[in-house]
Amino acid sequence: MKHILVLNMGMKSIRSIIFSAEGEKLAYAARPLETYLDADYVLQSPEEWWEKARTVIRESLVDIDAEQVGYITVTASSSCLVCVDHAGEAIGKCMMVSDKRGLAEQETLAANAVFQSLPQADMGAGAYPMLLKILWLQKHAPEQFGQTNKFLSPNDFLLGRMTGRYVTDIFNASKYYYDEAHGGYSQPLLQSLGLDASLLPEVAPLGTVLGKLTEQAATYLGLTPQTKAVLTTYDAICSFFGSGVAEEGTASDVSGTVTVFRALSRRQDLRPNKAIFIMPYPDWQLNIVGGSNNLGGGLIEWVKQCYYQNETYPYEVMEKDASDARLGADGLIFLPYLLGERAPVWNAAARGVFFGLERMHTRKEMTRAVFESTGFIDLDMLRAIEATGMKIRRIRLSGGLARINLISQLKADITGRDIEVLSEFETTSTGAAMLALIGVGHFADLAAAAEVFATVRMIIKPNAANHRKYEQLFRLYKDTYHSLEDMFTERLQVVRSLNHKHEVRIENL
Repeated sequence: MKHILVLNMGMKSIRSIIFSAEGEKLAYAARPLETYLDADYVLQSPEEWWEKARTVIRESLVDIDAEQVGYITVTASSSCLVCVDHAGEAIGKCMMVSDKRGLAEQETLAANAVFQSLPQADMGAGAYPMLLKILWLQKHAPEQFGQTNKFLSPNDFLLGRMTGRYVTDIFNASKYYYDEAHGGYSQPLLQSLGLDASLLPEVAPLGTVLGKLTEQAATYLGLTPQTKAVLTTYDAICSFFGSGVAEEGTASDVSGTVTVFRALSRRQDLRPNKAIFIMPYPDWQLNIVGGSNNLGGGLIEWVKQCYYQNETYPYEVMEKDASDARLGADGLIFLPYLLGERAPVWNAAARGVFFGLERMHTRKEMTRAVFESTGFIDLDMLRAIEATGMKIRRIRLSGGLARINLISQLKADITGRDIEVLSEFETTSTGAAMLALIGVGHFADLAAAAEVFATVRMIIKPNAANHRKYEQLFRLYKDTYHSLEDMFTERLQVVRSLNHKHEVRIENL
């Protein structure tokens, strides 16, 4: 069996990882990506993705014969909108998931009678569906909208560059309110919004072999034309599968820049909960329940920038500082909404808050409060998931935050659940490899792939006494947010009226 190359594109970097079919990581290369930030705009360049994809793929092939790479797949963030013309060239920059311009179109979509009739309307219009970004372009950038031949996710764009085909998976398609059980893309909804279904990519099952690389793409990337491209899905779902979650009652916490918290259920009687997603995958007779927030490990990077820039070993020092501070950070609560929040809060106007700050508090207490907030994020998600009727018994932990032992223990204490720390932190890449290898028939099912790719390094038990104390602090954490909820919106309106305007030329996007 030949190797599989996973092109994994996160918010900060693009990575090429080559795995053997037996789960061994054979090669790794990475390059940073530039993000353009301006007011509500959060943008990246698709052309930079393609250029750096070539760089990292070629670097990962230095010690591996390209002929041994039989398959390639791509995983990246969802709800990021790429516009391409008839020649397949990107038109402007990609509107990333955290780009907030679509907020202005929420009312338009929510008030649409056809949208109100869809099963997904129970979740509300939200701020992150692809249709909201498309509607913003339609209204505010009509020239770019008119030039667009396809609206794509980053996965679709990069695989399209490799194969010449624009195909997406069922999970990425759901961001357009695709619903296979109710006929796929909603033609009445698209028509009512002035959109043509031909502008959206074809939808295919996970593991679909899209075909061999084009001669041009193979030469550019340093691969052979015999390499086959395999469809997987976006990073949050790949990381869920890569965590090895294969049975009822197990959840995964993948905390890279953001925290992805999801659980598996095979029950058919789950109660809807607008705070999180219930994503059915009928092919495997399972539901993926949960969602992603806006910052997880990114909170720790922020703390490093604020307080630990001059430290030679910043992560070790901040962990020691947080350990030195007492449980509850001497009454300091941190709301971790620096970029607004997705699941389970769904408030793009929310912002970070230190509540209870006193003269005695130092960077130790502030760091401890931020560390504890990562556990409160998990407990908030866990309770939203259990409101559907399922129960979570254990949590599988991976991502960059899993490298900080204190945070792993805090998550156990705060949630009151066993934490299983995985041997492989990059579960997004392993999940993409697993899905692709299931698709080409190397593994019979998810459980067989998980046995090879997802092993547990250690199990952390919760401290019962600490858990009881954290339940009190969690109530204060939630009460703090609810007390400020209306004020976040008011603050946003005030800030926008104070000449804090950012002029951004539409043609440069």
